[in-house]
Amino acid sequence: MRRRSLILAVPAGLLTLSACGDDSSNQDKDKVAESPSAPEPGASAKIVDGPLPAITGGAKFGEKPTVAKGSGKPSTDLAVRTVIAGSGTPVAEGDYVRAHYLGQIWDTAKVFDNSYDRKQPLIIQLQQGSVIDGWRLGLAGRKTRSRVEMAVPPALGYGSEGRGDIKGTDTMVFVIDIEETFNGTSSAKGKEVPQDDAALPEVGTNTDGKAPAITVPKTAAPKKLVAKYVLEGDGPEVQPTDQLLLQYKGVLWNGGKEFDSSYSRRQLAAFPLQQLIKGWQEGLAGKKVGSRVMLVVPPDKGYGNQASGEIPANSTLVFTLDILAKM
Repeated sequence: MRRRSLILAVPAGLLTLSACGDDSSNQDKDKVAESPSAPEPGASAKIVDGPLPAITGGAKFGEKPTVAKGSGKPSTDLAVRTVIAGSGTPVAEGDYVRAHYLGQIWDTAKVFDNSYDRKQPLIIQLQQGSVIDGWRLGLAGRKTRSRVEMAVPPALGYGSEGRGDIKGTDTMVFVIDIEETFNGTSSAKGKEVPQDDAALPEVGTNTDGKAPAITVPKTAAPKKLVAKYVLEGDGPEVQPTDQLLLQYKGVLWNGGKEFDSSYSRRQLAAFPLQQLIKGWQEGLAGKKVGSRVMLVVPPDKGYGNQASGEIPANSTLVFTLDILAKM
């Protein structure tokens, strides 16, 4: 964020790949571990098509797979193959991906983590320092609705020090079902909801990844928080403790001047809802993932009598927010 406005901080390690713990435990999703910030010196970024262990069960997309133990020595390069070829959007480095996955050790076939038992896919950014380099390199270019298997050598995983139950000499095997990808051109895809209150701002309904227009009426601002659907999605409802993946734009009620936007940066925002201004916390709670929401935030739910960057003191704020995913 370029301003103090909306978020205090993103906790370190929140966007990193689980790397330890019993594969049947719901606690695994809290055992996140930061990946190395860069590949180890001498690490190969070459991608080869094998060897890879056989998938012996759960062969359909979205099913929890069973994977055989690795045979012989694994490659020192990153081995990747597309098991099921999807026809969706290609994934690019820097995107956020939503995926189910299972990870196990090559030599022992011991499963160290999987999202299928949690019934909650992982959402993570394919960016150096946010995810292991094997994922960052191996998923780029693959299409959504694809199943990908990869064998990640230590240098592109957790390095020579390892992580948790993963030793520094272990090659990790992953099966990954890529459900969706999100980036700076993503939009909500919900159903249009009539905007028929002339006393409230009107928000554009375009879904082309460009910033929706916000037209503020030349009337007095509401005194209370307003939260309305512009596009209503069909995903799960937002809970107060959720972390959200969002597109957003904010303007001042007085004059309509834009003061912040993820669209202008072409970079999505990942926010823990509890760390945001009260207007966002209260206005987004209960709204459905996949929706575009218009918020009118009075000063007492925003920044009160304190100025913040380009936001004057005692300002009423208007936001359009696309709730892309819960992380």
